[in-house]
Amino acid sequence: MSTGDIVGFLHADDLFDDDTTIETMVGALKNNNADVIYGDLEYVQVNDPTKVIRYWQSKSFKPSLLKMGWMPPHPTLFIKRQIYNEIGSFNLNYKIAADYDFILRLFSNSKYRTTYTPMVITRMRVGGTSNKNIKNILLKTKEDIRALRKNKAGNIFSVIWKNISKLPQFIYNNRSPK
Repeated sequence: MSTGDIVGFLHADDLFDDDTTIETMVGALKNNNADVIYGDLEYVQVNDPTKVIRYWQSKSFKPSLLKMGWMPPHPTLFIKRQIYNEIGSFNLNYKIAADYDFILRLFSNSKYRTTYTPMVITRMRVGGTSNKNIKNILLKTKEDIRALRKNKAGNIFSVIWKNISKLPQFIYNNRSPK
């Protein structure tokens, strides 16, 4: 339903890092002649978005990262709208991992130019659906494996590594709270 040239998602209870985030990301997308741009994400406490629980520092994309379960934080992505017309939008057959499937389709296509901007883009409140309970964690794991296989991007070991690689995000916080 978007009518703009660039699409970014901000979930209902999340925050952009500051008032210039959209302007910064759109400018960086254009200045880098990129199709996709993304950055870092902070998971913050529900009642205090200045208290960082987890710092998700992304990295520049390399195709080999997909097999290791890597993905950029979805709420930091800004994508040219035309790409949605080319690869499709979210596959709603995935109840939890629709964003992961979309990212695998997007980053598996070598024709798209991606740029990583090393700055916090979004602050996301903790408590999402994927980690709400053991049932959802198991469903997400099954869906992740299905998406990896469908997109020929990895296997169960990719999911294992994806989850292990998150552990340091709880320990290292590279930024002071706002």
